[in-house]
Amino acid sequence: MKSPELLDPAALEQAIATAIRAADAARLETQPRFRNVAVETKRDGSPVTEADREAERAIREILREAYPEHAILGEESGREGPEQARYCWVIDPIDGTIAFSRGINLYSTLIALVEDGETVVGLIDLPGLGERFTAVRGGGCQRNGHRVEVSRQTDLNRSLVSHGDPFCFETTGQGAFFERMAREIPFLRGYTDAFGHAQVLAGGVDVMVDLDLNLWDAAATRLLVREAGGECFVREFPSGKLGLVLGSPALVRELAEWFT
Repeated sequence: MKSPELLDPAALEQAIATAIRAADAARLETQPRFRNVAVETKRDGSPVTEADREAERAIREILREAYPEHAILGEESGREGPEQARYCWVIDPIDGTIAFSRGINLYSTLIALVEDGETVVGLIDLPGLGERFTAVRGGGCQRNGHRVEVSRQTDLNRSLVSHGDPFCFETTGQGAFFERMAREIPFLRGYTDAFGHAQVLAGGVDVMVDLDLNLWDAAATRLLVREAGGECFVREFPSGKLGLVLGSPALVRELAEWFT
């Protein structure tokens, strides 16, 4: 299939439809293996399962067939496709493998299409909850086909604030950031991974701080938050890892000032 110009809304809708098909295929690999799969440890110390690998394989097959001239970057199998491709699909077959491997159903599948460095299609799928968040550039953010928006809360003292794993604040040199959150924010919760991102999109969580991320952890969220009417501040660390502050615009601006 020849890839059309993605500034065309019809082409964006075609791309999100492809992403949805890929997410459906990933569900067929992950759900039967949930609570029934062995866990291995990768070289970086993170967990991986057969479900991660098979879900990524299924996603790649669909994307490769639909857009053979696009590049694909995935957590488990790296990058494939033309080196100078204008378009790159960025995928994480199971975000929250720790949760998945422990039988906790708060894992997700992430799929994004990046055009010249900017995300134009984004999807977070939560198979264990039966929820899927989708967006195309300029089209708003939907949860299971219904429009959702971020919180408009402006008072940090009245906000439900989420964060990723505390050790990630230390590995990115932001230990003081976490200590300040723990000290000053009354309603601080550890809704980690893209599950936490999804709660921000629908306004349940007012703002989230998530650090030490790879591109596949962040690409879909960056678009989804903006299309849900929020802001997503991105901090790039010397390691190449990313930090996100996402949610209510007023709260994002306030917390972005807490980086050291």
